[in-house]
Amino acid sequence: MTTPWGLMSAEPSGMPGALAGRTVVITGAASGIGRAWVHGFVADGATVVAADINAAGLAQLAPLGVHPFVVDVADAAQVKAMIDHAVRQTGRLDALFNNAGLAYNQTVEGAPDGAFERHIAVHLFGCINGMRAAIPVMRGQGTGRIVNTISRNAEVDVARTSAYAAAKAAMWAASRVTAKEVSDADILVNMLIPGPTRTAIWGRDRPEMQLPEVTYPTARLLATLPAGGPSGKVFWNEREYPMFKSDNPIARRAG
Repeated sequence: MTTPWGLMSAEPSGMPGALAGRTVVITGAASGIGRAWVHGFVADGATVVAADINAAGLAQLAPLGVHPFVVDVADAAQVKAMIDHAVRQTGRLDALFNNAGLAYNQTVEGAPDGAFERHIAVHLFGCINGMRAAIPVMRGQGTGRIVNTISRNAEVDVARTSAYAAAKAAMWAASRVTAKEVSDADILVNMLIPGPTRTAIWGRDRPEMQLPEVTYPTARLLATLPAGGPSGKVFWNEREYPMFKSDNPIARRAG
């Protein structure tokens, strides 16, 4: 199957065993988008390490046969232990999704002490901790894919989202630089924008939004990119998205 940018992707989603033998680690796996990706990758034959700070939520994934791991992604030592656990349990690390996140709905002047900092720690440093732990493993095995969940919110000035916007913008910059730093190896670092999705992060039900499983094809695409595929790019709905481009019509509408 040819991708929109002319590369050949792996087999279409849904083929039995399409990802057999591959290990996929997903943070933020206990609910929402991460949970949907766990279901998708398991159905496609991957071995999945489902990681989250929510142990009860992870326990609900047990019937799928995943390898659960309780982790606070803001803690570098815990993230390193997560990656070590994945390799110890499965023998390899093919794809890492730095997807853990939490809600933010505070003004800069009114935020409780530490709220902004905690948000940055989970989103940005969770991503950095994941990449820093995964890259040596991927270099050692000769290949790997890293996917960091970001947001179009980084491009616009929506009130009460300062920490979220700042974290996602910083993740965009760090991901692009990291992609260049590992360009000497078959390690591709890309970003995924889920789009407005019906998850608990909103603090209320949003039935008008897309279901989390709608985002899985893009996740699968980025996890299975062939050698020489795009790196340091942003993808949304299985296509490259022109983040921070002044001529980006979607960003203009969002603002």
